[in-house]
Amino acid sequence: MPSLNALRAFEAMARTGRATLAAEELHVTHSAVSRQVKALEDILGTKLFAGPKHRLELTEAGRELLPALTGAFDQIASAVRRVRTSGEDLHVAVNASVSVKWLIPRLSGFAQAHPNVRLQLAELPSHATSYRGAHAVVRIVPTSRLAEPGATGFIQNHLGPVMSPELAKRWADAPLRGPRLAAQTHPQGWPIWAALAGEELPPAPEQPFAHLHFALDAAIAGLGVAVMSWPLVADYVRNGRLVAPYGFRKAESAFALLAAPGAGGRALEQFKAWLVAEGTKTPPPPRG
Repeated sequence: MPSLNALRAFEAMARTGRATLAAEELHVTHSAVSRQVKALEDILGTKLFAGPKHRLELTEAGRELLPALTGAFDQIASAVRRVRTSGEDLHVAVNASVSVKWLIPRLSGFAQAHPNVRLQLAELPSHATSYRGAHAVVRIVPTSRLAEPGATGFIQNHLGPVMSPELAKRWADAPLRGPRLAAQTHPQGWPIWAALAGEELPPAPEQPFAHLHFALDAAIAGLGVAVMSWPLVADYVRNGRLVAPYGFRKAESAFALLAAPGAGGRALEQFKAWLVAEGTKTPPPPRG
């Protein structure tokens, strides 16, 4: 068998397309990568690259060898991550507002309980339910999705309009006539709440924001009324920074973790169990 270093050098160079990039990835010199690839070609008795140095292309033998090596090295890396005692990587993609207003403020508890898990967060696009390279995603999903394999709901969602105490006094007679704040990532929020509450939305000026957490911060600042999920605003309502004159209505959605197909491991199970435990700490929403 050729040496493992020679196989790694070829795989990295073939995958990245350049010896310099392979050298950076493997933390060796450019010449070391070239020597290892040349040694591998000598052992195999065939060329793996062809063409000028500045524009090398894989030969037929190189194209045949590359996918098998990439798959094998990926499996080795995955096995090492699972058993290494120094910790385990966990990649999770989260919707921005759920991350900023719910998950991140609680993460110190997970870190203290599971110091060996290296949790890495990525921003999940507003309508995406999967993210390449992530073990799982965390987002609000329709309750119908909770029956799917890999789905774990951890908080039932409730919706309600919130506003600052000062704005509530100003619009005490008709809170829904106050300036309406809307999130472009959740434009259906107001119509869904109105249908759940049986309320007809009166004409009101509307100001759009890119994300739910932007609209939430605007509501705290007294700029208007925003429809929000109870878990995102529970702390603000309980400490008096926001009021909910109409209370909250149960929605056909839930905060959930969606595991990627085939994803597993101790770290993912620990994170899932922690989410469920945190979800049980959410107080019941006011009914208004």
